[in-house]
Amino acid sequence: MHGIEFSSDEKTVLIARLKRYLEDELDQEIGQFEAGFLLDFISREIGCYYYNRGLNDAQAVMAKRLDDINDAIYEIEMPTELSK
Repeated sequence: MHGIEFSSDEKTVLIARLKRYLEDELDQEIGQFEAGFLLDFISREIGCYYYNRGLNDAQAVMAKRLDDINDAIYEIEMPTELSK
């Protein structure tokens, strides 16, 4: 698995948001270049935790849907002498 990659447009938006957060919340001004490095660091070192959480959430949703499908199939099953 490769690291998380963002398009140029996505990076532009994320860097702007990161810069704005640092300025508004921490009174720290950083340049575009520094913000890009910070974004790369966050993506590389922390992003995998968010990515994995998203995968776990998606698995939970799929498992629930599969349970619903199994229940629906069971409801339309016709009885036979061999039914459980």
